[in-house]
Amino acid sequence: MSAEPQLCFLGVTAIVASPEMRRTMELVERVARTSASVLISGETGCGKEIVARAVHYYSLRCARPWVDINCGALPEQLMESELFGHEKGAFSGADAARPGLFEMAHTGTLFLDEVGELEPRMQVKLLRVLDGVPYYRVGGTKKVAVDTRIVAATNQDLEQAVRAGRFRGDLYHRLNQYQIVVPPLRERREDIVPIAEHFLARHCSQASFSKAAADLLRAWHWPGNVRELRNVVTSALIHARDYVVEPGDLGLTGRHQSEGTRASTALSLDGLERDAIMEALRKTGGRCQRAADLLGISRRTLSRKLKQYGPSAREECLTYEDVTN
Repeated sequence: MSAEPQLCFLGVTAIVASPEMRRTMELVERVARTSASVLISGETGCGKEIVARAVHYYSLRCARPWVDINCGALPEQLMESELFGHEKGAFSGADAARPGLFEMAHTGTLFLDEVGELEPRMQVKLLRVLDGVPYYRVGGTKKVAVDTRIVAATNQDLEQAVRAGRFRGDLYHRLNQYQIVVPPLRERREDIVPIAEHFLARHCSQASFSKAAADLLRAWHWPGNVRELRNVVTSALIHARDYVVEPGDLGLTGRHQSEGTRASTALSLDGLERDAIMEALRKTGGRCQRAADLLGISRRTLSRKLKQYGPSAREECLTYEDVTN
């Protein structure tokens, strides 16, 4: 593996500075060149998708398609159509035939994110395809055979889910031909500041962390992992003066967290995110597109967030607009 701490897998940047993540990536390179199905486990936001992309990147299928889907994002009926495709007229709105993701990933890799969210009936269908059994598109009469490598990820304990009857044991063993556990951010502290600097540079190449701010980042427990870190960096840049992020800009309450603080941090992130959004709107005079650009999100995402915050957020926006008009 490259000695450089910053790598790129299928257009997504990965920071691999810690010994723990270097060992993880060494395992990725080894298993990638086999045909084994890979199950990636770890806490939410710890970087499972990046590891999945690395499996494809280092594999013999790297020049072939990479296709991904979040198994918890769609209801069962739509999930079947997404995975296996459908024929014209198979259901209301099916105006044309459409290949499924298995077909689109033929000779390549299909990444099943949050595979533990699959409904029982879909688990049965998936197992048959993984066992090499040709399948029908929804509403189809002709069987489809594919050669697709499966990489799956979950933040659940699938062994416990199998014991509880929520997940099929045979499917679990089929997916888990090789398992990679991605360590949480608190167990790879050498990655924290490089990742934070990467997020900071994406928003403003002139910005930097003071030594005290960097020390505080390293000391934090990060229950929300990389996603929490990204949110904190985005908010800090909005509050920072003269392009230098100081400890007070981070919105963290101390160098070390009690267990109670750790448990509540994820909940406090929603308030932190709201503060960052409203500060961006204040700085841009209530102009949503400019605020979205400053935050690094889409205008649609910003509008959805404001709707979640309720009428008070809209009233604040109007106040900012009045100031500039």
